Amino acid sequence: MKTVGLTGGIGSGKTTIATMFNELGIPIYIADIEAKKLTNSSEEIKAELLKILGDKAYNEDGLNRKYVADQIFNDAELLKKVNKVIHPQVAKHFKNWAKQQSEAYCIKEAAILFENGGYKECDYTILVTAPKETRIDRILKRDDTTEAEIKSRMDNQWPDEKKIKLADFVIENTDIDATKEQVIKVHEYLINTAK
Repeated sequence: MKTVGLTGGIGSGKTTIATMFNELGIPIYIADIEAKKLTNSSEEIKAELLKILGDKAYNEDGLNRKYVADQIFNDAELLKKVNKVIHPQVAKHFKNWAKQQSEAYCIKEAAILFENGGYKECDYTILVTAPKETRIDRILKRDDTTEAEIKSRMDNQWPDEKKIKLADFVIENTDIDATKEQVIKVHEYLINTAK
């Protein structure tokens, strides 16, 4: 089975694109969702995060996401340390999940696929792009956050120009109908090359 990495900057619409592929019958692994589950279920991850971030990293509900986000998004070194704990575990979990799939290909949706080198383990990569202003608008409507916080998070991700050079496919996600057409083209290509 082919593994396809799907990525894009915050607010680019990765989840929308993943849903479109899923509607075409393709299994989707959302790394962020699985990472959240693992941070609460893996004692190994929990112990490491408590060492790195201190006692406030967890509360009675599990990972204290607001506290952790406030710590890591303004400290690149801390973010690297946290990613070094979580990403290898997610990669291992994904490999086990992928083995259980039976379609021609499966998709791993991950926000920092290029930044953490995860793209090297994929047969193909898809980059979702959208103008910065569009992305900021989407996030402001979706999340309880500020424009300054969004820009800070964007600064921790590579710019699209850098990611485009590494991507096999680029889907511009501004017009929903045009986006669907691009998804179908990529899907048809992947189905034909997987045979």
